[in-house]
Amino acid sequence: MIFDSWGGVLADGAFQEFSLAYTARVLAQLHRTHDGVEIPRIVFTKGGGLWLEEMGQLDCEALGLDWTVNLGRARKAVGHRMALQGNLDPNVLFAPPSRSRPNPAPARQLRRAPHRTGQGPSHIFNLGHGISQHTPPEHVSALVDAVHTYSRRQRSAP
Repeated sequence: MIFDSWGGVLADGAFQEFSLAYTARVLAQLHRTHDGVEIPRIVFTKGGGLWLEEMGQLDCEALGLDWTVNLGRARKAVGHRMALQGNLDPNVLFAPPSRSRPNPAPARQLRRAPHRTGQGPSHIFNLGHGISQHTPPEHVSALVDAVHTYSRRQRSAP
């Protein structure tokens, strides 16, 4: 994964010259397989939502998104050539989980995520950036459980 936490602070033009161009160069030099197994390449640029169409042209299998990007618009900008990953605001993990009312943010994100329609890669659930060291581990565990439950339900629906 190429993780560019600062690309989004660049001005238009500077992003293409100093982030996108070097990201493309690194991708071109990465090994695509190891011992016969394909190695997926993911590119994440925090704040990169302005340049999704250009980032969608990168030679990678997935594009990571921060929480400021609308998933539907991202799918339209990128097309169905690559998977989208991430997009959940990591700060939702500070909300306490409850058995009677789980944190609604992950469920909303999963409902908004572009689902596999046979047209290509889909969405990989993940945070839209790193997790805070102060995040309670039990909140992370509740999130993982909620995502698994929702995903199972979604896959079993006709």
